Amino acid sequence: MTDKREQYDRRFETIDEQICELINKRKSISSKSSIPTSQLITSWSKKYDLYEGFLDGLFHHLLVEDLFKPYVDPKGFRKNIPILKSYERDNLFFTVTFVRQYENASIVNLTMDKEPLEENAESLLEFTFLELSIENNGVEYDCKDIGGGGSDGHMSHTYTVSPPLPDDMSAVKFIFTEYKEPLQRKPTGIEFVITLENEL
Repeated sequence: MTDKREQYDRRFETIDEQICELINKRKSISSKSSIPTSQLITSWSKKYDLYEGFLDGLFHHLLVEDLFKPYVDPKGFRKNIPILKSYERDNLFFTVTFVRQYENASIVNLTMDKEPLEENAESLLEFTFLELSIENNGVEYDCKDIGGGGSDGHMSHTYTVSPPLPDDMSAVKFIFTEYKEPLQRKPTGIEFVITLENEL
């Protein structure tokens, strides 16, 4: 099959670069949760002879740019550092259990536990979209949720963090923010911070 990029029409080059420039400009002035209203989508689809579904998909696609961001593949295992610090809310018990240290990254492990009552089984699932950010003396970290799983009463998530966290984590803050949907940037208002100074 012929690669479409090998057949690129150079007449599009200036236009395509302008598209990239406008996307970059939009990123610099808008939050990632900003999507045009359905009325605007309908108006623009008629004005520019484009399908509404295409335009809607295009703007939603701009929300998930982070999916394409390259993340470090942890290599060179060094040690496991126990954390065992928790936060409790509405009978949900969140615990950062340990951090796995590699030469080029760290892996943070978060567990979520709830009394596994059948009538409340869905309550735990509502808390699955948790994003991690790190504060540590002004150092910038990239954090990525690399998956999780569990049962009605217990779930776990793992996050890669790069560059690697220091072995001394006394100044590190693990900030977890809940969103209604993954990568949709619609926070529920629930956020909690775990540090080594926290008491259970």
